[in-house]
Amino acid sequence: MQTRELPEPPADFAVDRETLAYIVLKAKAFDGLVASDDPSDGSNSVDDRAMDALEDESDNPVQRELHVAIRQLNDDAKATLVALAWIGRGDYEAAEWKDALIAARERREASTARYLMNLPLLGDYLEDGADDLGINLTADEAIGLGDPDLDTRGN
Repeated sequence: MQTRELPEPPADFAVDRETLAYIVLKAKAFDGLVASDDPSDGSNSVDDRAMDALEDESDNPVQRELHVAIRQLNDDAKATLVALAWIGRGDYEAAEWKDALIAARERREASTARYLMNLPLLGDYLEDGADDLGINLTADEAIGLGDPDLDTRGN
């Protein structure tokens, strides 16, 4: 069996690969949600969720799962995600990782989950930022990665 070399993230990178890949996948799904085109379509309620899976409605599980996954992280991990998104968005270069992380720790805006989820391309920013740091998540995303021990039911 062939093993693949996985580059090591910076020593102060506070999110494990599995959790990061999970959040990236959920963020990409969240980014792909579209506005509801017919909120009262009058169809059979048994199959409504099949048609509404990509519609951005309050009961869509992707939004809840992403929010809870971010909210459950410790403060260092949340700052890591913010810094990673900023690097992926181009606000900082990968060589400025420490500066981005310091700025992310000092950020005092809205909750981290709300702040990140308001970035329109969050999944891409996180993935690009990870790639800039030498962390390739493509293989991890391709194997599905499951749920990394996060309770995303919102309890």
